[in-house]
Amino acid sequence: MTPKLGLSAAQIARCRDLAIEVAAGVRRETERFTTVSTERTVLRLLGVDGVDGNEVPIPNRVVASLEAAGRLGRGAAVWMGSALAAGAADSTAAAALLSDPARARALPEHPRWRDAVAPLVEATLARIRANRAERERRLAAHPPDELPLLYAIVATGNIHEDVVQADAAARAGAQCIAVIRSTAQSLLDHVPYGATTSGFGGTFATQENFRLMRAALDRLEPELGRYVRLVNYCSGLCMPEIAAMGALERLDFMLNDALYGIIFRDINPLRTLIDQNFSRRINAVAGVVINTGEDNYLTTADAVEQAPAVLASQFINERLARDAGLADWQIGLGHAFEIDPELEDGLLHEIAQAEAAREIFPDAPLKYMPPTKHMTGNVFRGYQQNALFALTSVMTRQHIHLLGMLTEALHTPFLHDRWLAIEQAKTIRRNARHLADEIEFRPDGRIVRRAKEVLDGAETILRRVAGHGLFAALADGVFADTRRPRDRGRGYDGVVRRDDAYANPFLEAWSQTPAEANA
Repeated sequence: MTPKLGLSAAQIARCRDLAIEVAAGVRRETERFTTVSTERTVLRLLGVDGVDGNEVPIPNRVVASLEAAGRLGRGAAVWMGSALAAGAADSTAAAALLSDPARARALPEHPRWRDAVAPLVEATLARIRANRAERERRLAAHPPDELPLLYAIVATGNIHEDVVQADAAARAGAQCIAVIRSTAQSLLDHVPYGATTSGFGGTFATQENFRLMRAALDRLEPELGRYVRLVNYCSGLCMPEIAAMGALERLDFMLNDALYGIIFRDINPLRTLIDQNFSRRINAVAGVVINTGEDNYLTTADAVEQAPAVLASQFINERLARDAGLADWQIGLGHAFEIDPELEDGLLHEIAQAEAAREIFPDAPLKYMPPTKHMTGNVFRGYQQNALFALTSVMTRQHIHLLGMLTEALHTPFLHDRWLAIEQAKTIRRNARHLADEIEFRPDGRIVRRAKEVLDGAETILRRVAGHGLFAALADGVFADTRRPRDRGRGYDGVVRRDDAYANPFLEAWSQTPAEANA
């Protein structure tokens, strides 16, 4: 890709150096703690699953018991291994023993606890490796996908109806199917269990729902002659648990962004950044492409004013992702087509932003989000906005294109709304296929000037964040004009100080260099 904007390579490098400083500060702040959700994830990866008679997930019961016993800071794996080494027959029996605080408190740490959990750790690692290899085999069996990938949402609340809608969308041409989560699931401090049929505004993210949709899309593959990617959301209070379930059921993309949960769901910053690191390590080894959430800044504040904050956040997210072992091809940074259509030259601003993201992050599978904030219910203008969005996406070589719906702001899309969106995007993609090769930008023109202004603003923000630290920046409302103090927000009571001898066999396996972690 030949750069067209003339952006300063030295300035981009300075921004990346500042992001390294920001990420180092985050690491210093977070490495002394674990969280209840991280420890529940360890249990799930060791084979603990199911619910009790009151529908309480067994991982929640065990972690609550260990916390009450004052033993969670040592790491849930230590006590699972000790229970197994002391004679528990399997993960289920060990979890049953540890679910009682008195028995958990009385259980001595066994000197061979690592030996006891080693077969469970290796079995899980092998399953994740096998899922990654299976995805790669399936993708290699077909011609390369046409880009940008067309990404469609299904969200009925009923997983079985979602399967029907996903089937229709894939047959119409959707290449990625995202099962949006039930409203406010990100605020639940547990993961629902089993197949669900009663979500509101979306369908609960559960391991069984993942399995059902993965199987349904795989059944389509021979008929369509292509692999259909499955997407879900591992943000929120159960971020690493959902990442683990996705890795075990071969999901392909995961929305995985701590800043989104902090800013837009008021989840505690410390807890979320701890959980984000572990969830991204899981996604790294599973070969999952993450999607970040910078696009949300543009739906809550002015898109023109917030553009530098979006770019600054992209630099930070890139660095945090790399530190967790994700390769550049897995870092799906987010941005959005959200400038007010009444603004003169708004399209030029959009092109500047999209082209800048593409040039600054050339190896990232950028995810470009559709117009939502300024959709009014006028379906004709909405269809027009989505056409401009699709054209910008093609001409700036975006990678993942979330389809815009002409009925945005009216109702959950009907099947024919989604079909129209897919047909529109396919038509524009086909008709403008080589437009990017034919276009150059005036060095002194509006698009180039705007892109340089945004980069300048991003560098200024990064200097401020690096100087004071990300936690201080969040407390000061640097991002999306929203203040989030370090010691406030949902889930803060789930942050646990690590013991000096804290152990997490999975974190140990994945705390390597990116090249090693992705091997």
